[in-house]
Amino acid sequence: MAHGTNALLVGRGRRDPAAVSGRSRWMRGTALLAAVSGAFTAAQLLLVPPSMGLGWDEAVYVSQVGDQAPPAFFSAPRARGVSLLVAPIASWSSSTGLLRVYLAVLSGAVLFLALHAWRGLFPARVLAAAGALFASLWVTLFYAPQAMPNLWVALGALLAVGCFLRARAADRPDRRALWGVAAGAALMAVMRPTDAVWVALPLLAAAAAVRHWRLGLVTAAGLVAGALPWVAEAYTSYGGLRERLAEASRVQGGLGWHFAVDDQMRGLIGRTLCRPCTGSLPHPVITVWWFLLPLLAVLGLVIAVRARRTARTLIPLACAATAALPYLFLIGYAAPRFLLPAYALLAVPVADALLVTAPGGRWRPVAASLLALGLAGHLAVQYVVLDRTVDRTAADRRAWARTADALHGLGVRPPCLLTGHEAIPLAHYAGCSSGAIRGNNANTTTAQILATARREPVAVLSAPGGRPPAYARGWQLHRLDAVDVRIAPPPRAGGTV
Repeated sequence: MAHGTNALLVGRGRRDPAAVSGRSRWMRGTALLAAVSGAFTAAQLLLVPPSMGLGWDEAVYVSQVGDQAPPAFFSAPRARGVSLLVAPIASWSSSTGLLRVYLAVLSGAVLFLALHAWRGLFPARVLAAAGALFASLWVTLFYAPQAMPNLWVALGALLAVGCFLRARAADRPDRRALWGVAAGAALMAVMRPTDAVWVALPLLAAAAAVRHWRLGLVTAAGLVAGALPWVAEAYTSYGGLRERLAEASRVQGGLGWHFAVDDQMRGLIGRTLCRPCTGSLPHPVITVWWFLLPLLAVLGLVIAVRARRTARTLIPLACAATAALPYLFLIGYAAPRFLLPAYALLAVPVADALLVTAPGGRWRPVAASLLALGLAGHLAVQYVVLDRTVDRTAADRRAWARTADALHGLGVRPPCLLTGHEAIPLAHYAGCSSGAIRGNNANTTTAQILATARREPVAVLSAPGGRPPAYARGWQLHRLDAVDVRIAPPPRAGGTV
């Protein structure tokens, strides 16, 4: 036999060159996505100091599971997802640095999973470029290591939409993709249920349009699973779902027609909360990327239509549009973080548009040079805004820490109660509970505050020169750097103030 048993065995030991090449490309693509995600984590740790103190909203979320201070008032729009996210660290450590490192590493890992969900829909280089574009935005880098919900809604949206498109295109049920849809929808909903619904509307509509009932049910099931704690709390604490939604609308200034596009533009300069949103618009150099983003996304759709792959670009664009709609037209104030889910979903078609090659697979030199120049300018703008925002924010939070130390020096030590100007974050830094008798965080009464003063130190805070409430006008006044403090007289032996 010219080809005996040995030859057969040798033939079996050989690998198909095409299979080897495909597997090698797949591994290179995976390594590319991992590099982008790792760079995202490294950039956070380098550009947003882990030592930066907790912000107002962070103090609310962390206090629910930490022991540094009593739980702060939890208003109707908030969901418990962030508290669950930080619990593995905050439940046993009060180290802000450790918490920030944990969130930076976790956000990088989840970004990798979310981008990997799109493999097979777009080339790996497009997905890596999309991840890099999203990760390089100042608002993404600023909020990724913070205990805030919006980035996690964005990552959940990216995961859910990518897996949705894979499941929709599969010839037979793709269980892994269906589980990814459910996980992404649940992640969005546990963080911000209302945002999750807005993002998922096009997914539910697309599933119904092609009568893919299983995919629609999985999407809905993920939303329900994630929102269940929020809905249950609505019935136990607010009297029902309708009542909680109404209270959430009131806290947010009343949902309805509000043209907030210009407000969002004012926030692009680094204003983390624009309420009320006044002042002039930023310089066009700072906002140009914001206008180019939707235009490039539309270009990506045109390219997709011509390539006969419309759905994989149209669906994320539709989800980005519905995610942005309430924050552009239904809420009367702005914060840059609100649009993070829209930015994440726009990043894929934008990257697809930017990486279109000329015939022969090579960029024309002029086009390549212009693209490189534009990206360099984009990164420079993002870095400058991030650097200024971090410096200003870190200084504000150091001021809170100094005020808390001063309060301790005045005898306001745990257990204690703070009320008034910036009481929630200052109470967290001082280890006190916080209370308000009016406003969006109202959770107590004058009588309860006076009763507390009979048992423990109580301080009323007001802006410098501000008018205190009537019950505290006779309390001893201490003027600190950024706040006036009036401390209740110490309890007398008879138990009265």
